[in-house]
Amino acid sequence: MLTPAPYDTLRDAFRWDLPTHLNMAEQVCDRWAAADPDRVAVLELSEARRAVTYRDLQILSHRVASALLGQGVRRGDRVGVLLSQSAFCAAAHIAIWRIGAISVPLFKLFQTAALSTRLVDSGSRVVVTDAEGQGLLAGLAPGLVLERDLPTADMSAQAPVATGPEDPAVLIYTSGTTGAPKGALHGHRVLTGHLPGVEMSHDFLGAPGDVLWTPADWAWIGGLFDVLMPGLALGVPVVAARMPKFSTDECVRICAQGAVRNVFFPPTALRMLRAADQGITGLRTVASGGEPLGAEMLTWGQRAFGLTINEFYGQTECNMVVSGCARIFPPVPGAMGRAVPGHEVAVIGPDGVPCQGEGDLAVARGSASMMLGYWNNPSATRAKFRGDWMLTGDRGTCEGGTLHFVGRDDDVITSAGYRIGPSEIEDCLMTHPDVATVGVVGKPDRLRTEIVKAYVVLKPGAKEDGAALGRWVKERLSAYAYPREIAFLKQLPMTVTGKVIRKELRARAAAECDPE
Repeated sequence: MLTPAPYDTLRDAFRWDLPTHLNMAEQVCDRWAAADPDRVAVLELSEARRAVTYRDLQILSHRVASALLGQGVRRGDRVGVLLSQSAFCAAAHIAIWRIGAISVPLFKLFQTAALSTRLVDSGSRVVVTDAEGQGLLAGLAPGLVLERDLPTADMSAQAPVATGPEDPAVLIYTSGTTGAPKGALHGHRVLTGHLPGVEMSHDFLGAPGDVLWTPADWAWIGGLFDVLMPGLALGVPVVAARMPKFSTDECVRICAQGAVRNVFFPPTALRMLRAADQGITGLRTVASGGEPLGAEMLTWGQRAFGLTINEFYGQTECNMVVSGCARIFPPVPGAMGRAVPGHEVAVIGPDGVPCQGEGDLAVARGSASMMLGYWNNPSATRAKFRGDWMLTGDRGTCEGGTLHFVGRDDDVITSAGYRIGPSEIEDCLMTHPDVATVGVVGKPDRLRTEIVKAYVVLKPGAKEDGAALGRWVKERLSAYAYPREIAFLKQLPMTVTGKVIRKELRARAAAECDPE
């Protein structure tokens, strides 16, 4: 754990301590189950308040592991996890890592096409889910593990397999900017790589009385590795209380009922709280990441929570690499923060050398939270690097060690904390019998940062029906990555090779916005 100290001292003294043997099942569960078995690991706030201890979590993970082994899952196999916030969700990942397999987080908001894409690409043999997920997976999954069907665990037969920091553990899919979403494959070191940034963003998480929660889904890297697994590894109770739809009143209730002291709020959640003029008392820290907040939101946070919101930055391929930490340095409005100890983050030029002024935000090789590579996609992995620097796809500046986000360098859409690739939506719309061609971009939005907007060219004789096309995507792809606006054009701007010029569509969408 990081010890409070001046930033420069922390940065200069930090070294990654990666042992030869490292298995995240031991890191987040077994060590605590041996040292303090009655310590609360997960506090479930669903139908009733239920404290799940580390011993409970260990037993549940052994039962899931037994079920997986019974279905023939072995080391290196991929296993989907389609579950909302719950102790069962945590135990599923732990069980998968325990037997040396690779967990594949899946969103409950995904529909058939999105689930199929990820299951087929990953080659997942089995999915751990519940009754709701079973319905979503009808006809897709080769095998299911449900909590109600778990066998009695044989504790003596399920010690974690011997894995090391570089052995694959989790496959998390990106939103995808061109083509299908890519799977970022991470090793067992990924959690260790997240811990310094999580500790910093919560002013040294692990203080007496700390209790951690986020409204973000645990299928997202921000929920899974910025909250759930770090909390378990540090012995900080994690509240499981996923809301089907964000509600400010429900948020306040959860924080009160769970005695929450530490929250990761996506920026959209903060904006909704601000719009409702809803503060929350009793919090020690609030962290936020995914989109820049700005000075006005930081000022409101001081009034609403009585504290400074710490911003952090990262992405699926290499997360938690930049963070604020009000306890050791003041925030700079509009900035992301400073490089987390252990991560070298810089602004580089086309030659791959750190530069002055605006450039490409990049992370040097050696970060423990950096992916092993894209799943079965070596060409995309190579393209992600410029020399010894991993490109984030973002543009930025660096002033006196403080990093500022300028903008995306690709077509990804950032909406309500989700990163959405346009290609998957375009592919889905193209399956509609009335659609000839389509271009999808992000349109600026005050609440969500961006909304998905589709520009559609219909086939001759087809009727313009934006609501029907929106439902088409929502029912097949996901309940969040569908076009909230659809416009019909006679033709799309195209390159000479027939590619949609999304830059022109983005400019058109921005021009449609009301002036601030």
